[in-house]
Amino acid sequence: MNILALDTSMGVCSAAVLRTGPSAQLEVLRETEMLRGHAEALMPMVEAVLAEASLAPGDLDTIAATQGPGSFTGVRIAIAAARGLALTCRATLFGTDSLTVMARRALREGLVPERPFAIAVDARRGMLYFGLFAPDGSRLDGPALLTPEDAAARLPAGVAVAVGSGAGLLTEAAAARNQELAPTRPDLQPGAMTLAELAAESDERIPVLRPLYLRPPDAKPQNTALERRP
Repeated sequence: MNILALDTSMGVCSAAVLRTGPSAQLEVLRETEMLRGHAEALMPMVEAVLAEASLAPGDLDTIAATQGPGSFTGVRIAIAAARGLALTCRATLFGTDSLTVMARRALREGLVPERPFAIAVDARRGMLYFGLFAPDGSRLDGPALLTPEDAAARLPAGVAVAVGSGAGLLTEAAAARNQELAPTRPDLQPGAMTLAELAAESDERIPVLRPLYLRPPDAKPQNTALERRP
């Protein structure tokens, strides 16, 4: 199976190819930290990973993208690219939320013990993108947009680790409830290779990728109506 995975949901732009077969597996990744410029960087990354994997777009079986939560604009970039490529290549589509990808990455990097753990991303304005995960990385709760206090209230007993840029905020809120929580890896991001692995393990495919927005966009349409003057 040939999988192309794309992630532009947060502070990283990444594209990966995962080729799986009965006797060998090939992984090719391009990943760059950035807060802006994902749209300009993504397609050159796609071209690079396909060339290194010796694949043409028509060789792809599945194209995957993170669906959010994350940057409003960033989430749309990977989804739009995946949709367009899938139409051209007649590939199937796979998507999952960015917190699930982060949870798998945390497990792969040995950041969490064999017990439930939390992913907490700073969503600004005093809010967190929150998810709770089982020791195998399966989602137990979320993704949700919550205050740190509300997120802490949803932590069951036994959760001892929080991962992500909002882990410190969640830890402080948990401490106010007399629950100990260890924050780690505030720099952890979702990534395309981890997303590709999830796609390879899943039989689920979706007809249309849709963004997962947990809050309205910051930009609002301008009011162009003229005020009526006396």
